[in-house]
Amino acid sequence: MIVQDHPFFCNMPEDMRYYRPLEFSEGFIEKSMVFIIPDRLRKFRRHLWHVRRNPGDEAIYMPLFRVQCILPNDAAPAGLKGPLDVYPFYARTTKTRNKALDYYLLFLFRDRLSYQHCKQLIEEQ
Repeated sequence: MIVQDHPFFCNMPEDMRYYRPLEFSEGFIEKSMVFIIPDRLRKFRRHLWHVRRNPGDEAIYMPLFRVQCILPNDAAPAGLKGPLDVYPFYARTTKTRNKALDYYLLFLFRDRLSYQHCKQLIEEQ
């Protein structure tokens, strides 16, 4: 996978959680969700992005919007259900059998040092 203008990226950690509305509206469901980023990743919360595959045969993805994140100690958002585990929800929505769908949530980085630090912290869970 190649993310436009971001040579480095990390997947979400399995201990991440989220809040969701009682019913999703039309469009990208992530716009209505609030993600709880583990405290160890707090300095990377502005790096979590929703990305979508560009049309065509190439596997190039483009950042669409920054995902709304809070820390575990922050107050729960009003009117949302949760907290819920990210997996298996995202395991189910990002793949159908062996075929990947056209969108993901990724930590995006332009520099190798931040990427390596984030990747190390994700693997520590």
